[in-house]
Amino acid sequence: MMRTTVPALLDARAADAPEQGIAFPDGRASYPELADRTRRLAAALWAHGVRPGDRVGVLLHGSLDSVLTWLAASRIGAVAVPVNVRFRAAELRRLLDDADLAVLLTGGAFAGVLDEALAELGGGAPPVVVLDDGPAPVGATGRAAFEAAADDVAAAAVEAAQAAIGPDDPAVMLYTSGTTSGPRGCLHSHASLVHVGASLARRLELTPDDRFWTPLPMFHCGGLDVALTALAAGCGMVHVGTFEPGRALRQLVEERCTVAFPAFETIWLPVLDHPDFAAADLSALRLVLNVGSPERMRSMQARLPHAVQLSCMGMTESMGFCCVGSPADPAERRATTCGTPLPGMEVRVVDPATGAEVPPGTPGEFRFRGVSRMLAYHRDPELTARRIDADGWFASGDQVVADGTGALRFLTRLDDRLKIGGENLAATELEGFLCEHPAVGIVQVVGAPDARYGEVAAAFVQLRPGASATEQDIVDHCLGRISTFKVPRYVRFVADGEWPMSGTKVQKFRLRARIAEELAARGVTEAPRMVAPPPSGGR
Repeated sequence: MMRTTVPALLDARAADAPEQGIAFPDGRASYPELADRTRRLAAALWAHGVRPGDRVGVLLHGSLDSVLTWLAASRIGAVAVPVNVRFRAAELRRLLDDADLAVLLTGGAFAGVLDEALAELGGGAPPVVVLDDGPAPVGATGRAAFEAAADDVAAAAVEAAQAAIGPDDPAVMLYTSGTTSGPRGCLHSHASLVHVGASLARRLELTPDDRFWTPLPMFHCGGLDVALTALAAGCGMVHVGTFEPGRALRQLVEERCTVAFPAFETIWLPVLDHPDFAAADLSALRLVLNVGSPERMRSMQARLPHAVQLSCMGMTESMGFCCVGSPADPAERRATTCGTPLPGMEVRVVDPATGAEVPPGTPGEFRFRGVSRMLAYHRDPELTARRIDADGWFASGDQVVADGTGALRFLTRLDDRLKIGGENLAATELEGFLCEHPAVGIVQVVGAPDARYGEVAAAFVQLRPGASATEQDIVDHCLGRISTFKVPRYVRFVADGEWPMSGTKVQKFRLRARIAEELAARGVTEAPRMVAPPPSGGR
């Protein structure tokens, strides 16, 4: 296990991998340039009173600055707090109130929402620094004035502060995605960040010649993980900035990316479905990391057969990755499992009611511990104690099943199961079945209230480009092929870009609210009955 800190890792790469670095649409920096620029920004932070343990907010779209800022904060032992760029004023106000920031580094694109959010905080608002030439919130400091305060005294203080940082000190506070509830701050140590990068680099067999690409935002653990893994491997990192399928495809081609981590079908399918995909030269791409149902994993692998597709499993509380497949695994194992734990991580599959381990082949709750497990939930010792037991095991709330080799398959969230007239249905099961329909692109299943059954399945569907289907077409695809109670009683179509997103994940609680409100407005309390056709040859 690597026992070092994030700034020490960056300085090591600046020394031994000077030709490599990071690339964004707005510019690129070699590792030596990145090291120098983060030292200067860290000195500016120090000159403005930021000290070890203070929290530094980062509200920026994907850009060079979105990496520079959290690396600079790490040099002085401050805790970087990446902020979701999708947040509206009320969401932003809640985070700022909870995080207690010493300073917020941002861009002009957020001036309006910040003015609204900061006005509600009043005297509790943090100082704001705008790092670009865009409009500034009221009372904000510009970049030139901010960096001008850095001097030799501040630079020396930064060096001393960096030397005092230990691997177990907190480095970043990532807020959970808020797909099922309000976001919570997860504190991670330097050791957590360094180790997840080193472990993933080893599992993926990265070399200094690789170019690791991602569209995942830098406020998401996945974006940070790619940067950390590139640093660990001494290879290049390529980021699409603000995701757009055409831009992503061009960047994969032009940068000759070798490893891609799109992660979610809501991101990767629009790239695969882009009109220019068939002609794109992706011959350099050798690995793709995705998550999805086995049916979706197989179909995405078939669309890009020369690149080995792996799956993975983790969450914000595990710094993104906990289990990852191996490039040497057979295709079916890669499609149906999320691989095995990374070095330094331990996993158990248990009965969630008793905590007793269950045998292979039996569904249970996924629990983990190890160096990349979060330290704690910020300002919430009670929740921390509920989720992390006395032996350090974190209760994930995910239902998984292990095979005889220790590889895990994700089944569902324990709170993402529907109870339909006494029958249990994992939303992922129905989602996997529905994506076999040739017109279906992206699908999300939630429960809709029902007076007869308690709840029934409602499917939100984004059709593939150029495809057409009706609600009845989707229902007919199911009738006679799956149990009637599993058939979606409501199908609603969603256009590209209209999903309620937390950043990378669909917010299912908003979909549940949407269908419940629609049914209430229409006075619908009971879903239509479903009658399956008789079996072939039957009466």
